[in-house]
Amino acid sequence: MNDEQYLLHCRELLTDFARALSRRTESLPPEDTLRQLAGDFERLARDSGSGLYTEAATLVDRLFTTYPDFAPTFPRELLWFFGGDCLHFMPDDEIALFQQLDEKRSQAAAGGNILDLQAARAKLLNLQ
Repeated sequence: MNDEQYLLHCRELLTDFARALSRRTESLPPEDTLRQLAGDFERLARDSGSGLYTEAATLVDRLFTTYPDFAPTFPRELLWFFGGDCLHFMPDDEIALFQQLDEKRSQAAAGGNILDLQAARAKLLNLQ
């Protein structure tokens, strides 16, 4: 997986999460803050500019601190992708795993290869 494919993959994860959260909150009144947060995630998923990097941490923080019941539904890979304050919601061993995956992806890209991220993750977790 090269950088462009990785970005696309993370955008798909964000879009899937935003859609799922919106579906789960559609029966709430429009002024409900959880429904508004779902809408903010949907806007972020559609953003093709820098909003993805500037607004993501704020939305993730709101999700994890205000609605911790929904936090487990947020893709862990996106915490790593957004980095910064989002890393506070990851344990050290999980950060180490994503660091290893990132290094493997960078090494593959430097050699002109594309890393199969799912296979690499399974290998690191001894799932193969």
